[in-house]
Formats: sequence, structure tokens, C-alpha cells
Amino acid sequence: MIGSLKLEPAISRLDLLAPPVAAALEVWPVDAPIDGDQVLVAPIDASLADTAAFCEAYGVTLEESANCVIVAGRRGEVTRYAACVVLATTRADVNGIVRRHLDARKASFAPMDDAVQLTGMEYGGITPIGLPKDWPVLVDSRVVAMPHVIIGSGVRHSKISIAGPALGALPGAEVIEGLAREA
Repeated sequence: MIGSLKLEPAISRLDLLAPPVAAALEVWPVDAPIDGDQVLVAPIDASLADTAAFCEAYGVTLEESANCVIVAGRRGEVTRYAACVVLATTRADVNGIVRRHLDARKASFAPMDDAVQLTGMEYGGITPIGLPKDWPVLVDSRVVAMPHVIIGSGVRHSKISIAGPALGALPGAEVIEGLAREA
């Protein structure tokens, strides 16, 4: 148990997940560091989905929480998207490492409407599980070093608990040392 969360296997509670997340769990990679039934989910109050409010209300530390942010990088008329997974105590190096990884002249957080439409997930609940297959998932090495982290579920009314190494093994994932800086 983490904090006061009532965790159960996510595969048995698809109603607590955004459709792309549920679909990804149904085809969980067999070579993942954990089995798909070890991805856990807990219902939460949707008004407490933002990290700081969630942690305070459910007794989860910021160090156990990870955020997934969608970054858009542009070079000329081409826009590339990536997901960055970083601990809640850090911030993604969007203008340095992420921009270079996307081979972009300019990178910034994707506009909320674009992030929601392209992921099929709710803003404030976006997760690296179930993202478009052609997007890189950049995972800070500190996340992978965690025995477990709490991440979004694609919706605001629940959270996922997953082993840090499993995030580094997601399809399209690349573990990057120094992806994030202390907040």
C-alpha cells in the first residue's frame, strides 16, 4: 500500500483508465520487467489529481510521484512530440536535452488541447502508458531507479502505481541520465 491509496490490478479495473491506457495494458509486453497485472490502479478524487494536492491528500511523497509531460518540438514546418517522465521533485530539461533529442529548433510544453486530442487522455492525467506508438517516451534515470512510482492513468479520477524500471521498458522508451533537473 502506498499512502492511503486502495490499489488493485489495473487490468481488472479498466473503468479507471483512459481507453488508450486500457488498450496498452491488454497487450502488455511479455518482456517487460514486471507483469501487466503488477500495474496497479487506485481511484482518487478528480479534484485532487494535480500532484501537490494529490500527494497531500493521499499521503504519497513527491519523491514517489512522477509526472508525464508532453513536449512539442518544431523545426520548420515539422512538429515532433515526445513524452517526458520525471519525478515530481524535478523538471524536464525541455530547452536542452529534450529539444536536442527531437532535433528541434524550438521545444515547449505542448498546448493542452493538442496534448489531450493527440493522447486521448485527460489533461492532468496523461501517462506514458498508451501514447501514440511513434512518440519517444523519454524517462529520467531517477524514475527508473525507483522501486515504484505513482503516475497518471489517463484520467483525473485515478492514479497508477508501477515499478520504475517498467517505465524505462515501455515501447518507445529511452532512459536518459539528466533528463530532469531539481525543481
